[in-house]
Amino acid sequence: MTPSAAPPGLTPDELAHLRRCVELAREGLDAGDEPFGSLLVDSSGTVRFEDRNRVAGGDATRHPEFEIARWAAEHLSEAERRSSVVYTSGEHCPMCSAAHAWVGLGRIVYASSSEQLTAWRAGWGLAAGPVAALPIQAVAPGIPVAGPAPELEEEIRELHRALTERRQAG
Repeated sequence: MTPSAAPPGLTPDELAHLRRCVELAREGLDAGDEPFGSLLVDSSGTVRFEDRNRVAGGDATRHPEFEIARWAAEHLSEAERRSSVVYTSGEHCPMCSAAHAWVGLGRIVYASSSEQLTAWRAGWGLAAGPVAALPIQAVAPGIPVAGPAPELEEEIRELHRALTERRQAG
């Protein structure tokens, strides 16, 4: 696949949004957080909100997808939420999937899956996280999803590898 080509099923605009999510994930890692980043895009293609992981401060719920749900509940109408798309560097965890569904947000497009992250972590000898790595549709079956994006897999894996090395170094 050429660098400018979109993964199967994703448009060039969707790939561009996912690339921004990866940039936000890198910002999170550089700031001492875990490498996750997300965008909320409205039906006209305008980015309405973006964030990165902020759990290093001690609040394990400070995932960007959860922050998007909170922001959308306060700032968007039900129709605007339903027609929006959340782009994210990593597939939602169960907490974020539930928040997404409860708030009534639309489609989710993710660059890497929970299954990929689980496999990477296992390959590095890490224990599973504190919450089961369920796919979005196991938690929120009515939410349309697309992902992963193979073109971004290596870059995202390297961000998580860097996090693992930083933690192991102490």
